[in-house]
Amino acid sequence: MRKRGWWLGLILLACAPALAACPPAGQGRAGLQALKAAGFAVADPAGKQALAMGLVDCLGDPDPLLRDGIAYEALQHWMRAGDFDAAFLRRVRDALFARLDGPDPQGVSRAFAALVLAEVARTDRVAPWMQPAEREAMLARATAYLGTVQDYRGFEPGIGWRHGVAHGADWLLQLSLNPALEAAQLRRILDVVALQAVPASGHAYVFGESDRLVQPVAYIARRGVLVEADWQAWLASLVARLGPMPAAGDAAWLARRHDLTAFLSALYIQADASQNEALRTLKPLVAKALLGG
Repeated sequence: MRKRGWWLGLILLACAPALAACPPAGQGRAGLQALKAAGFAVADPAGKQALAMGLVDCLGDPDPLLRDGIAYEALQHWMRAGDFDAAFLRRVRDALFARLDGPDPQGVSRAFAALVLAEVARTDRVAPWMQPAEREAMLARATAYLGTVQDYRGFEPGIGWRHGVAHGADWLLQLSLNPALEAAQLRRILDVVALQAVPASGHAYVFGESDRLVQPVAYIARRGVLVEADWQAWLASLVARLGPMPAAGDAAWLARRHDLTAFLSALYIQADASQNEALRTLKPLVAKALLGG
């Protein structure tokens, strides 16, 4: 018992600095709320950068007000306003990559790192600053993240959103919109989306994950770089994830059927409503998949 308590003490000690880093040094909860009320206006560029790096630590905070309502919203606001240069964006990106690799006792840190990495990817899409090798490395991190999500919790009173699958889909959406990505890279996005569109575990989505997962697929289709045979093969692989219907009732199979139907229905709606001819050509293919063909 003493040895177990000693190890627990070491674990808590190791986690303490990360937990204590939010709010950032020199900031308080009330001050951060006032910053949000002021539209996240920070006149001093150096001060804004220091605060931004501090708020990266808040992405792992169990308090949704600090994590989602302030840290994420502030970082999103500043990046969409173009407030950071490429050198600083690399610092933010690398800090977020470190969070993907770090401990996540509350199950929120990695999911929100992925969500903010979607914003980092967006900055490169809007005004390119990454080298091709950096962009490829980010794609590798994004596909690895989404492909390995096993925490399917969405919204929970008190702690708010986790939503790891949806956040990973948002990250891949921004990459799929980037014209610098080539067809082979887009196929990798489709492959990992298929893994989570119909998770093998039989988790049934209830927090809109299917709608979010469809977005990168729809935008890849809009680009028109994949031919009909590519889409037929991908849809067939997606349907195959359902597996044969068991003779007796099976909750996991029924959950997979629910997820497959939800995903294909969302994709069909996108194709039906779109004015983009490349996306519209998916409509009969998706309809056939929905009908089990």
